[in-house]
Amino acid sequence: MNAGTPRGQGYRMPPEWHAREATWMAWPKESDVWSGGIAEVEAAFLKMIEVLSADEVVHLLVDDAAARRRASGLLRDSDADASKVLFHEVVTRDVWVRDYGPNFLIGTEKARPAKAWNHWRFNAWGNKYPELLPDGEVNAHLAKALPETCFKPGVVLEGGSIDVDGEGLCLTTEQCLLHPNRNGGWTKEQWEECLRDYLGVAGVLWLKGGIAGDDTDGHVDDVARFAGPGLVVAAVEDDPEDDNHLVLTENRLRLGAAKDGVGRELDMITVPMPEPLFDVDRRLPASYLNFYIAPKAVLVPVFGCRQDVKALSTLGSVFRGRKMVGIDARVLVRGMGAVHCVTHEEPSVSAESPTAGKGKG
Repeated sequence: MNAGTPRGQGYRMPPEWHAREATWMAWPKESDVWSGGIAEVEAAFLKMIEVLSADEVVHLLVDDAAARRRASGLLRDSDADASKVLFHEVVTRDVWVRDYGPNFLIGTEKARPAKAWNHWRFNAWGNKYPELLPDGEVNAHLAKALPETCFKPGVVLEGGSIDVDGEGLCLTTEQCLLHPNRNGGWTKEQWEECLRDYLGVAGVLWLKGGIAGDDTDGHVDDVARFAGPGLVVAAVEDDPEDDNHLVLTENRLRLGAAKDGVGRELDMITVPMPEPLFDVDRRLPASYLNFYIAPKAVLVPVFGCRQDVKALSTLGSVFRGRKMVGIDARVLVRGMGAVHCVTHEEPSVSAESPTAGKGKG
């Protein structure tokens, strides 16, 4: 164990249901990504902020004073608690703060101060979008608003590619982390050492890959998510003719054979995939698993199809005590992401929330 790493200094990445201090988001702007639908994108962001601001601070990145005025005006006319929205004038190229934002860590007794963060490298999902590369420097511009203790692994890693259970296990996919367009094709052994050192986990659960249409090369937050200690929700596609059927079946088999961070078999609950969505001839990466766990709610992407009701009901049975809030993500997914992709949690240093997912029982 390297003493200069988060693990060596007593830090770890907590799970998403850990007690929360804030959520970070980046306000959307007109671009070709949204195909003229910026008003719909703003409406989706306003609905998310309304829910989040009821129980926590929302840090909102805006490009400049004009963007701040527009966002402020829309927030005042919404049901959001505008007093809990803190603006940061920092230029961003896009809204996917999950992937380029700060990866927060909390400390054990020996860690001082009690909160830190990782500044991973961001290369726009394998250099697919050179115009978005400057988002890799957003955190440096936010330094005064972030914890003083910062670790720089020098490694490309996006927040949507990992998930942790809070008890020592990290969930990811081979398709993404082993792809040569990130770190020259790191091995599993290299990644496992890195994730142990910088996330404070004990082990890594490797799934096969992500869903069709996903330009991130298989982010895990579209296929499987931890919902509580020993509890995982997994996407399934029953249609054998669908492009997602084989990979999601393989993922589910691996989850069924896995143990959690303390050696228990995982309790797995399945969630159906939505009907396929297309933008002209391009399949879009639509998945209900791209949800975001808020203190008293779960923001769930919905897609205007028959599976929406079942997905909301299933997740409601998992996250009992939290309200399921459907966010129309059809416009978001045209930009190749959804709810989890545009949010990033900042944990508090208090004890973990007792209202994580509870499973079937």
